[in-house]
Amino acid sequence: MPNVHQYKIKDGQGNDIDLSQFRGKVLLIVNTASKCGFTPQYKELEELHQKYHDKGLVILAFPCNQFGAQEPGSNGDIQQFCELNYGVSFGVMAKLAVNGPDASPLFEHLKDSARGLMKTRAIKWNFTKFLVNKDGDVVKRYAPRTKPTSIAATIEDLL
Repeated sequence: MPNVHQYKIKDGQGNDIDLSQFRGKVLLIVNTASKCGFTPQYKELEELHQKYHDKGLVILAFPCNQFGAQEPGSNGDIQQFCELNYGVSFGVMAKLAVNGPDASPLFEHLKDSARGLMKTRAIKWNFTKFLVNKDGDVVKRYAPRTKPTSIAATIEDLL
């Protein structure tokens, strides 16, 4: 069965990243946006990063402009926004699509592995979160309203 480690993505500078480098790490993958009501979740994501990064948690944020055009900026603009406004020090990747014909293969896999409310496959809004274990298997999908710090206990269990 395929897992997250088989995918390649682009970081915020456009460099290729092979997710296999995160074998043995717990991943929290989040589709994000800079102009969303949930954007303040960047603060809690950074708190999780600070608390658990040295224990093996890797947070990967994927900006997406598919929901209310709430991520209109360039990759450079997004990087600057996250650093200046929220002190983000975890990985903010290149902007991508999470739904539709241009959806990232990684997000297609995530949606297939963990369905949303009412077993829906599509991502409904910004800040949908996917928790991935050390083996690259998707453990759980969290709704946009789920505060990142509320899943700390589950992260600790996986670490």
